[in-house]
Amino acid sequence: MPSQLFSPLALRGLTLAHRGWVAPMCQYSVRGADEPGTPNDWHLVHLGQFAAGGAALILTEATAVSAAGRISPRDTGIWTDGQAECWSRITDFVHRNGPGGTKIGIQLAHAGRKASTYWPFAAESGSVPAAQGGWQTVGATAEPFGPLAAPQELDEAGIAGVIHDFRAAAARAAWAGFDTIELHAAHGYLLHQFLSPLVNTRSDGWGGSAANRSRLLLAVVEAVRSVIPDRMPLLLRVSASDWARGGLEPEEVAAIVQAAGERGVDLVDVSSGGAVPGVQIPLEPGYQVPFAARIRRATGLPVGAVGLISKTSHAEQIVADGDADAVLLARAALRDPHWWLRAAVDLGVDLPWAPQYERAAVRTDF
Repeated sequence: MPSQLFSPLALRGLTLAHRGWVAPMCQYSVRGADEPGTPNDWHLVHLGQFAAGGAALILTEATAVSAAGRISPRDTGIWTDGQAECWSRITDFVHRNGPGGTKIGIQLAHAGRKASTYWPFAAESGSVPAAQGGWQTVGATAEPFGPLAAPQELDEAGIAGVIHDFRAAAARAAWAGFDTIELHAAHGYLLHQFLSPLVNTRSDGWGGSAANRSRLLLAVVEAVRSVIPDRMPLLLRVSASDWARGGLEPEEVAAIVQAAGERGVDLVDVSSGGAVPGVQIPLEPGYQVPFAARIRRATGLPVGAVGLISKTSHAEQIVADGDADAVLLARAALRDPHWWLRAAVDLGVDLPWAPQYERAAVRTDF
């Protein structure tokens, strides 16, 4: 039986060679306060290796739509034309060197109240003080995330500014040569902060009911869709569950996703958690796949599954069973940047190799 994992997938005007993709992974590797948010050689090598490794689609790390939207001072951004020009070097490399026609997308994000923090491998942790390059964060409310510094609640002008920043970043992303865009509305970052009733306790038109809490996300979807080519697919990452009593559950998220689909979202990348600290998530291989399957059934939209997926047989089963339309790898891709070439051999699929690596293709004893 032909492999379902290595079958093509069409989204709008973009056809992806297969359903094995690279999930967004923060690198915290921007260096130099004089060039904040600017990707460099590390990002070129990090993302480029997956193109040589046979991935069909590579998604960048969470890339900030404004300086205030960065998780840390070392995050990438696309709020300036100069940053977009540096990203174009990376998109060009991927397009020229992905032997199977690898595509690349950018994940646009705003960290909200989880911004201005030290990167994970820094000597310190928590919020970065202004004296060390930190900044005032913003959020759906002024309630902080655990021990982090308290954000400033966004007012009407601030919300309008966020929508503008996503729109402008999307336009730059299209100019920079990205094939698709993913909006980050998961993991407790700003769009998720507005969606989650555990975080968004506003009493105005941006809070309260599910319809009000989803207003910002849907406005961002419409704004982004308005400035990118119609042929370009728009992806959306959501947290299907907050893993906490009173938080988001798959049924409500499915309704939000449905509304986003009606406004131009083409595929939903299903993750979970991150809204509030202190939750216990039962981690195991594919622990988020059931969420993806539920949202796929409820909405009819294509979905991507992510979360501790590493074995070829598992990835194949997820797609073959109809639980997801694509499988996104993170840790497995870091351990083996050529995961897709190896998986293709496992499944008897003839996946193209980069000519520089073809001498290795004759080996089958992986």
